[in-house]
Amino acid sequence: MNKSSRLMDDCFLHDKDRMRHDEVVSLIVSRLNRVVGSETVGLNDALGRYLADDITAPRNVPLHDNSAVDGYAFAFSDYSENTEFSLGPRIAAGDSSPAPLAAGVAARIFTGAVMPPNAETVAMQEDCTVSVDGATVQVPAGLQLGANRRLAGEDVMAGDVLLNTGQVLRPQDTAALASLGIADVPVFDRLRVALVSTGNEIVDPGTVKTLEMGQVFDSNRHMLAALCNHLPLDVTDLGILDDDEAAIAKTLTSAVATHDVILTTGGASKGEEDHIVNAIDTLGKRHLWQIAIKPGRPMSFGQIGACVFLGLPGNPVAAFVCFLLYCHAAMRVLGGGVYRDPVRFHVPADFEIKSKKPNRREFLRGWLAADENGKMVVRKYQRDGSGLISGLRTADGLIELDEDIRAVHPGDLVKYIPFSQFGIKTG
Repeated sequence: MNKSSRLMDDCFLHDKDRMRHDEVVSLIVSRLNRVVGSETVGLNDALGRYLADDITAPRNVPLHDNSAVDGYAFAFSDYSENTEFSLGPRIAAGDSSPAPLAAGVAARIFTGAVMPPNAETVAMQEDCTVSVDGATVQVPAGLQLGANRRLAGEDVMAGDVLLNTGQVLRPQDTAALASLGIADVPVFDRLRVALVSTGNEIVDPGTVKTLEMGQVFDSNRHMLAALCNHLPLDVTDLGILDDDEAAIAKTLTSAVATHDVILTTGGASKGEEDHIVNAIDTLGKRHLWQIAIKPGRPMSFGQIGACVFLGLPGNPVAAFVCFLLYCHAAMRVLGGGVYRDPVRFHVPADFEIKSKKPNRREFLRGWLAADENGKMVVRKYQRDGSGLISGLRTADGLIELDEDIRAVHPGDLVKYIPFSQFGIKTG
């Protein structure tokens, strides 16, 4: 395992009372760095992992010029309209390198077969006519030089940097690596995340049949565990911790020794019953960020030694949105990935907001649909409460309204971020 980088001390310190969304992302990306080592894994185990080194192509793909179709290969210098060729060798995919063709001779060739060294053009078999005795073939007029031929290195040239360090390995990337004969891939270790809920009122689903007055089922912890599954993480579910500061401190101290990140939800502010916050303040450093967004606003960031602390709001929608916007970015960087801002699509709004508070970025739950004219529009969930999980279930993405927007009228172009930008499949 390669030695990982060390976090700077107090990497979450900043001097603003209230931060804009872009400032938060910039600070996270610039202050954090990789904290994991690396390993080499088999190609089939590398999917979804961050590459730990550049991958350079050791050879051309394809290795040789080859035919793109079943047909007849010939030298273009012998070709003129309605040319008749003598039929020569038969070349199938997998055959060894063929010999040069004699003048006026065409080879019967099949898709993927290596081209004769002096042939560079192929006529498709359905456009050709073979004589009754099978001695000659008539090829069509109008073929271009190099028609139906794949060039050596047409897909990848030897020496090309195929994939870059920090890039996430996708299915199409595994195909490219396999085409080069690469079976073992250097990847960064999975980031180790400890997930925890706190509160005497929190109850794990399945542990009781009915809730007592004041109790609530723990939905956030399970939602966050599912969101973490879209990243190359190893998540340890520490369950629900009672409101006992000594017990919480003991659990966190143990978790810090074996994890890179502690992720919590709820109790993001500092109060008499925010025991996890008090424990973080005692064991390490914590900063409460007031972020100019909706939903969200209060988030806690900090560290205990080399372990990063991410404290999300307690409302489910706020926790979900803040995880996508900030925790996803932080965990990607900490795990060795290259941060990429999610792609925004500009789509006409199929809703109206008569008045929006300025100097605050808002993220609404929405989805794409076709209007009565078949034009693509974005619709928003009718209610904006940050405790409404139903809004998250209905939506396929976030509608982003920048700080300077004061109102939205039907037909206005708004930014839309599909959940697929974060690896979440649509329903």
